[in-house]
Amino acid sequence: MAEGVIVANPEIMSGTPCFRGTRVPFKNLIDYLEGGHSLDEFLRQFPAVTCGMAVRALEEAKESLLARIR
Repeated sequence: MAEGVIVANPEIMSGTPCFRGTRVPFKNLIDYLEGGHSLDEFLRQFPAVTCGMAVRALEEAKESLLARIR
């Protein structure tokens, strides 16, 4: 199984779920999208996160949510 793109490590950002290999919290992406900003704008502001990472994170979140409500 492939490693998830979102990780929570107590040594990084006090365990806040972040994009793997960065200090960018996943919540930042959600906040940008909720605020009506585009994915491109998020990626410009956080260049450590690739488009593929952001899309995969959203897919993982969707899968997790759907698994919880089934």
